[in-house]
Amino acid sequence: MRKIILSFLLVLLPTLTFAAGGGVHLDKADIDLHNNQSLQRGAKLFMNYCLSCHSAQFQRYNRMARDIGLTDDQVIENLMFASDKVGSTMTIAMSRADGKAWFGAAPPDLSLVARSRGADWLYTYLRTFYVDESRPFGVNNVVFPSVGMPNVLWELQGVQKPVFKTVEHDGESKEVLDHLELAEPGTRTPAEFDKDVRDLVAFLAYVSEPVQLERKALGVKVILFLLVFLVVAYLLKKEFWKDIH
Repeated sequence: MRKIILSFLLVLLPTLTFAAGGGVHLDKADIDLHNNQSLQRGAKLFMNYCLSCHSAQFQRYNRMARDIGLTDDQVIENLMFASDKVGSTMTIAMSRADGKAWFGAAPPDLSLVARSRGADWLYTYLRTFYVDESRPFGVNNVVFPSVGMPNVLWELQGVQKPVFKTVEHDGESKEVLDHLELAEPGTRTPAEFDKDVRDLVAFLAYVSEPVQLERKALGVKVILFLLVFLVVAYLLKKEFWKDIH
């Protein structure tokens, strides 16, 4: 049994390491998928700052409206900029070829990014862009070094600059990133920006699996049923075998 458990953990180890962001500390996103107001704010941010380059091709506008407490008319009026049909999926006009030519790689579809990366990774990633003039778009990222994406939320967050420190390793001194500090404030305070990113990550987590709340609720019901059935099955077993020694 121990060998089976050990083998299972060894299989999961690369996935766990990847989810942890390669050893970088990840801040807790602390999202709430039951909070429709948060999901609505996140949807607005996604439509305004992400959908021009990143699609979410497995999500339909009218499904999103129903799930996060909006009407079709509200979605059409406030959230639909890339399509005129409320039943269409969240696609973009930019082709993959154009995306590769402009950014070096085609911007990925974000339908499943919260499942592949994790909410904490996304929350930390979107908040840790910093100035790096050596990069094509003038920014780098703590969680995703040498990132090829510009910081699309810079107007909200402001501009962060890196602060380095000197450490000794194997008798040699080298400069490592210590922390980021705000060089130019944005239109939002740091606390407000953190809340904005949390809302955006919550929306991406919803998009990655729209039925997850129903699935989890059903799972609780199934477990409760199995527990009740276990008691009934045990009592039946005792009754059937009481005269057999």
